[in-house]
Amino acid sequence: MPKGRKGGHKGRARQYTSPEEIDAQLQAEKQKAREEEEQEEGGDGAAGDPKKEKKPLDSDESEDEDDDCQQKRKGVEGLIDIENPNRVAQTTKKVTQLDLDGPKELSRREREEIEKQKAKERYMKMHLAGKTEQAKADLARLAIIRKQREEAARKKEEERKAKDDATLSGKRMQALSLNK
Repeated sequence: MPKGRKGGHKGRARQYTSPEEIDAQLQAEKQKAREEEEQEEGGDGAAGDPKKEKKPLDSDESEDEDDDCQQKRKGVEGLIDIENPNRVAQTTKKVTQLDLDGPKELSRREREEIEKQKAKERYMKMHLAGKTEQAKADLARLAIIRKQREEAARKKEEERKAKDDATLSGKRMQALSLNK
């Protein structure tokens, strides 16, 4: 970049839209959507003005109820009716309708976690009873260690007795030599 210039090439040609232009664009899009919707509704009837088919105000069904029942469909949804078995409609329940006493279905992760805990408990009971491979190996190792410790204790006892005998015999010799 030459020394004399400040700034880069990235901000030179930026143009910002004013809020009024944005509002005008949004209104134009809404108007276009309304016209398309009216054409879809009026397209099924006789060839005429799409705005002419208005419902009378004193009829039993109002426009609000129709909008609630039939949501605006996007893309090809309006042409094809598809029932998706995986899609669950969200239903809200009142507090009085909730059933807290009934059995609660657990998720897969919760079921697996509970099964894992139960398996661990079963293994610990078997291990304490000495029925598992690891418990048998531990008990065998403990038996070997006990034998080694008993042998080491016997050897110490024998060495202590031998030492005591040696000191007693040494004291007797001294006592005999003093008596002479």
